[in-house]
Amino acid sequence: MSGPEILKRARLLVEPVMEGAVDGLCSELGLPARYHLGWAEADGSPSAVGAGKGLRPALAVLSAEAVGAPGEVAVPGAVAVELVHNFSLIHDDIIDGDVERRHRATVWAAFGTDDAIISGDALHNLAFQVLLADPTSERVAATVRLARATSAMLAGQAADMAFDDLPVVGFDDCLSMEADKTGALLGCAASIGAVLAGATETTVEALDSFGQELGVAFQAVDDVLGIWGNPEVTGKAAGNDLRERKKSMPVAVVLSGGATGAADLADIYNKPGDLTDDDVARATAIIEAAGGRERTEAEAASRLESALDSLDALAMPSEVDAEIRGLACFAVERSF
Repeated sequence: MSGPEILKRARLLVEPVMEGAVDGLCSELGLPARYHLGWAEADGSPSAVGAGKGLRPALAVLSAEAVGAPGEVAVPGAVAVELVHNFSLIHDDIIDGDVERRHRATVWAAFGTDDAIISGDALHNLAFQVLLADPTSERVAATVRLARATSAMLAGQAADMAFDDLPVVGFDDCLSMEADKTGALLGCAASIGAVLAGATETTVEALDSFGQELGVAFQAVDDVLGIWGNPEVTGKAAGNDLRERKKSMPVAVVLSGGATGAADLADIYNKPGDLTDDDVARATAIIEAAGGRERTEAEAASRLESALDSLDALAMPSEVDAEIRGLACFAVERSF
């Protein structure tokens, strides 16, 4: 089964339950949430946009199947992780000032900042309500892991914001931030189905390590796409990360490595006012010439290899093993 087919299979299993949970929100919170998730337009009419990639729910379902349980066992965890992920996206768009996501206005741009903040809060709270609706020992354990991963994700976001005030960010500091911001929740997603299935701690930790390493690889690819991605595919403006002066992985490679062009890139980042299209184009060329793109892509490949190595000790059904490895490769080799 191909990557898109695996994502679709999980979406058909998880999305109806998630939609039912979101429908329980009051109308003032539900509409911005449904809009963000691609189920509604800003006026409340149905939308054909659809939700995001769905990588986290798919990993959750596969993690249950990896330990011999039906995929349905993972659904509460898959819904909870995806709700937390989407709460973070709504708030990230406010923090970053992004006005477009998935080829249309972000929630704050469409509904205002106040509504975006509180609807993101609602998704965060709803995630834990879904998991604890039936507080079995497995669900409580899954909730503990999700709370821990969410705390790490928030710490990563805080570190990312702090980078804005630093002239130079080291490559290792960037990796540490991205391990928290993206890796922690992906690790939770890749193991929460196994937790709900009552798997051993050793198995759960191996799946969590797989997800954490995959998360860093996934974020490295995001960092590349944030500079060189096709706007028609990514849904964001070309060079978006540079316009926002993000110190993403390719930028950190250049600024902290003493590479040729580091001073020129620093001058662009320190320029007062908004960056022009020429500034973005020049910064892009500097980063590529100095090896920022190549080093980031190499990190993604290395982390993917490490993620796959984490699965070697697990005795998974052969079909599930192939699917989880195939999905990981698809996630890192994507162009969206």
